[in-house]
Amino acid sequence: MISRELAVRLRDAGLGWHPAEGDRFQLDLPEEIELEAEADVFTVSAMTIEARQTPSGTDLAFNGTTEWALDAVTLADAVWLPREDQLRDLLRGTFRALVRLEDSFRVDVEIGGETLSFEHPEPSEAYGRALLELVSRSR
Repeated sequence: MISRELAVRLRDAGLGWHPAEGDRFQLDLPEEIELEAEADVFTVSAMTIEARQTPSGTDLAFNGTTEWALDAVTLADAVWLPREDQLRDLLRGTFRALVRLEDSFRVDVEIGGETLSFEHPEPSEAYGRALLELVSRSR
């Protein structure tokens, strides 16, 4: 799983999220609302947390099975933590290789005819850094 910091950077760079079953996220609520659960990782699931379309956008509805009381949050109050496979899929045709190094992984992408490499001990974080570059250049 990618770090919250990288997930926030991806969101702020413009990466969109359409919640689907199995997606993981953390809460990102305004400072005046303090919840211990903000650091918890939640999973979208029809039984516990489902994405509901409302006139104002998408809400993540908590179906009463969590240990604390929260009815729903807007998509803007959540930070998506994409899985490694989702990150790779989002790189689409730019992805060239995942290479295992001695103590890290390297993701190679080609953007605008230029080959770029991103290294990290966790492959998902390397994918995320490559995606951040792609999203940033797409703006």
